[in-house]
Amino acid sequence: MRSFDDLVTEAVAADIDGWGFAWLDGRAIEERPPWGYARELGRRLAAARSALDIDTGGGEVPAEAPVLPPAIYATESWPPNVERAWHRLSGRGATVVQTTPGGPLPFPDRSFDLVTARHPVRPDWTEIHRVLTDGGHYFAQHVGPGSAFELIERFLGPQPGQRTQRDPAREAAAAEAAGLTVADLRTARCRMEFSDIGAVVWILRKCVWWVPDFSVDRYRDALVELDREMRAGHPFVAFSTRHLFDVVR
Repeated sequence: MRSFDDLVTEAVAADIDGWGFAWLDGRAIEERPPWGYARELGRRLAAARSALDIDTGGGEVPAEAPVLPPAIYATESWPPNVERAWHRLSGRGATVVQTTPGGPLPFPDRSFDLVTARHPVRPDWTEIHRVLTDGGHYFAQHVGPGSAFELIERFLGPQPGQRTQRDPAREAAAAEAAGLTVADLRTARCRMEFSDIGAVVWILRKCVWWVPDFSVDRYRDALVELDREMRAGHPFVAFSTRHLFDVVR
């Protein structure tokens, strides 16, 4: 294995824009939920007349679909991702719209028969209800509670209050309160494994909300200790949690 400094320097210089994780190939793995979100999303997009992908990142997920509906929109709030999504999706007829975090969706009532999201920042159920047509579906994979907290708490210490956020039962109740019907809700706990310290640095740079004050200088001692364990043959193991929503207006 290359030196600590080489691995960290490479990870700090690497691109973290968009929602692609190919940089981790060969140095980290994550078990996938059993329901095959991308495959089912592709089937639903092919059957839709109009669709909206919320918090699209760089447009990576809808871009995987073989067929897109005649009217397809995507929203994203982070400017570098907006540009990436536009380059990835505009050639396939999609319109990418930059939004403001926490603001309303910039579309008329009952605009879409399908609204989708993979790992939305915070679902606004009232707005999702508003832009769905009658009988329209919100189909999404959400991050669940306590996801990757083995890694987060390695740097921040115990976070008991934070572990209860993103609870699927609470999200389902909020959806129902907004006038939606939860047709299906599934949960999964998936193993994550990091093989070198560069993978850890890269993921903490990309998922900035995990350790909000993260920098290599600030957490150098903790990184050095974790690197020592990895070199002794102990990959770092954490667990992600996911839940799948199929919600109907």
